[in-house]
Amino acid sequence: MGQMVILKRVATVALLGMALTGCSTVKGWFAGKDAEAKKAQEPAELVKFDATVKVDRIWSVNLGKGEGRIGARQGPAVADGRVYAAAITGGVHAIDLATGRKIWTWDAPKEKKKPKLRLSGGPGVGDGLVVIGTLDGQVFALDAQSGTEKWHARVPGEVISAPAVGQGMVYVRSNDGRITALDQENGTQRWFNPRELPALTVRGNAPVVAGPGVLFIGNDDGSLAALAMADGRTLWDQTVGNPEGRTELERMSDVDGAPVLEGNTLFVSSFKNQTMAIEGPTGRPLWARDHGGAGGVALTSSYAVVTDSQGGVFGLDKPSGAAAWSQTGLARRQLSGPAIQGDYVVVGDYKGYVHWLQQSDGAMAARAKAGGDPIKAQPVVADGIVLIQNVDGKLTAFRLAQ
Repeated sequence: MGQMVILKRVATVALLGMALTGCSTVKGWFAGKDAEAKKAQEPAELVKFDATVKVDRIWSVNLGKGEGRIGARQGPAVADGRVYAAAITGGVHAIDLATGRKIWTWDAPKEKKKPKLRLSGGPGVGDGLVVIGTLDGQVFALDAQSGTEKWHARVPGEVISAPAVGQGMVYVRSNDGRITALDQENGTQRWFNPRELPALTVRGNAPVVAGPGVLFIGNDDGSLAALAMADGRTLWDQTVGNPEGRTELERMSDVDGAPVLEGNTLFVSSFKNQTMAIEGPTGRPLWARDHGGAGGVALTSSYAVVTDSQGGVFGLDKPSGAAAWSQTGLARRQLSGPAIQGDYVVVGDYKGYVHWLQQSDGAMAARAKAGGDPIKAQPVVADGIVLIQNVDGKLTAFRLAQ
């Protein structure tokens, strides 16, 4: 009997040991899988490659304190050989495009016992005006030549996208969905067009884009609208990203990148990773594809180029929307929208790297650093120079080597 008890105890200890060993093994299995899953969600590591084009950094300037995490995606505007750029608390600057020399700086007025104005929307430029909006809904119009203030006005909400100028008016998008038209000469309101917002939206607004007598507005509900410049009437309204899903988060479909008009065709992309070509005069869809994101669209002679939320870059055939090429080597690196510089697609990432891809097939062509902070604004190209603004308020200019 005693021997049986001892044998049972030995067996129990042995089984317990096996169980503990088994638990350790199972834990090891899950730990390995957790590590693999975590690594799969990390930004792709940059790999070395043989550059096929040389890029030169020709100048860099600090604009002031950048937007950080505000989500405004501030970027520059260019007109008549000048770059107009702003930072949240750094004022508005006019900069020589070729040399980076500052021509003038306008500082936002400081009122007693009130915090300094934070410049968040724009700048937009046109008809001799530079227009900037603020986080408290103020709009300032400056003389493009001298930087002197011409007028200022108010709109109902934050301005975190660039205004447009045309037909004697300034058109401002506020984050309550409303478009307000202000008189170009004195800032008085001429008309407004309201828009109801969904319960949850992406932080950021598409800039107002002006066409021939028409404004194109990307909306937070996933639609693109055409408004008459003269009186703000809605001419058509087309859904780009369908707000489908069980939760408000899943239904987010904002059109936050600037639509691009080429001839009579509009190209636009949404947060739902959907890109659409639309007939400008009527709003009729020409094609739609499940590639794209909130960063905007860039056009080559053959392709509509988009980036998506997973860090993919896609070249879509302009007539059909079919994906001609894709580049996934920058996965999860939180890419900006694309721009076109010569024969190359340019995107920025969350670590301040700028990437040049061949526009013919998306292959990596060059890489450079523009500071160490995220690049959220879509790059701007003018006269062969690409301008990169990061969230720390640093503006850098690159040129392709001759």
